[in-house]
Amino acid sequence: MSTDDDKAKELAPTAEAAPKSLPNGYRQGVITAITVMLGFSLYFLRFWNFEAPGDWTVLSATAALLLLFSIVLQLVALWRSLQVADDSEPVYRRTLQWFLAGIVSALLGVAIASFAFTGP
Repeated sequence: MSTDDDKAKELAPTAEAAPKSLPNGYRQGVITAITVMLGFSLYFLRFWNFEAPGDWTVLSATAALLLLFSIVLQLVALWRSLQVADDSEPVYRRTLQWFLAGIVSALLGVAIASFAFTGP
């Protein structure tokens, strides 16, 4: 036999059921960070492909491909950050992981580009 207290417990929302929302300003901050990094990556790729002197080598092609891959990762992170679902903490964390992967691949691309530019 159920009592009124049992029914109230069943209907009451639990802390686990309610998705945790982000504090104000988090999404705007990550969108700004992504666009700044994306702008840098696009500018550096343009310089590396069209303005840098020298011939193409395996290292320079690897750097260009890593930078291109980084731009794709950053575009995915930007797309995810503009979605309404990104206001949920688990989705936001996944977006940050995409962005971090984009940053790491951009840094690797720039590091390889610096080795290729100074080359033998």
